[in-house]
Amino acid sequence: MSPAREIVELHILSDSTGETAARLVLALEAQFPEQPFEEVRHPQIRNLDDLRLAVSRAKGRPAVMVYTFVDRELRESMRALCRSARLHYADLLGHPIDSIAKVSGMTAKMKPGARPPLNSAYFKRMEAIEFAVKFDDGVGSGLRAADLVLVGVSRTSKTPLSIYLGYLGHKAANVPVVKGIAPPPELFEIEPLKVVGLTIDAERLAEIRSARVQGMGGKNRRYAELHEIYDELEEAAALHRRLGCPVIDVTGLSIEETAHRVVRLLDRRRQEAHAP
Repeated sequence: MSPAREIVELHILSDSTGETAARLVLALEAQFPEQPFEEVRHPQIRNLDDLRLAVSRAKGRPAVMVYTFVDRELRESMRALCRSARLHYADLLGHPIDSIAKVSGMTAKMKPGARPPLNSAYFKRMEAIEFAVKFDDGVGSGLRAADLVLVGVSRTSKTPLSIYLGYLGHKAANVPVVKGIAPPPELFEIEPLKVVGLTIDAERLAEIRSARVQGMGGKNRRYAELHEIYDELEEAAALHRRLGCPVIDVTGLSIEETAHRVVRLLDRRRQEAHAP
């Protein structure tokens, strides 16, 4: 039996809420699946005293200081304090801000917690998210208007995937494959290039559905039985073949990973279709 690994502290410091750094920290943690971490947040850092307090909490411990300060003096002070305390540190905004300023010739606003402008891309994302909610599970007539259509059995993450794709700016509709129920005729009339099938390992799906059944008070146990799941997955595979669409196995994939695979797949198919 291998000895327990020492917990690494990831101290997240920001002059705002710290959400930018927190998202990156999650990505970093995913690269070390066997390493236990503890996140320590220090939001709303305003002055040198705040910095000293945060550094004192981490000094002498297995810690990394991850910070997003737009103020140059805070960044420089933090760097000096970390070096003095012999702490590892990562300045997430400093170098990118300086690099963009040099290339663009513009001066950064240096405003903590600044929000991106409400431009056309923002409104496109909001429209796409509303579209995903409106046309979830084959509801309505959104298949023709959709940028892409997801087809898969229940609990293959169609709904959260559609909403996340909406966040990326893509109008996504989804069609559930239900045993014994024919899919909507529009599915066979829309542009084939925008259809993507979803599948999942049967045993993993049984685990997910069992948890769902328990949450519903144990009703409809057949929903989580393996032989029913195998039948549904076979029906979905037959539909995917009939549609001639590519299929993504979502077993073990996060929503973000699946979404980016869907987008890359559709882009590649469209490029191939329009290639001379």
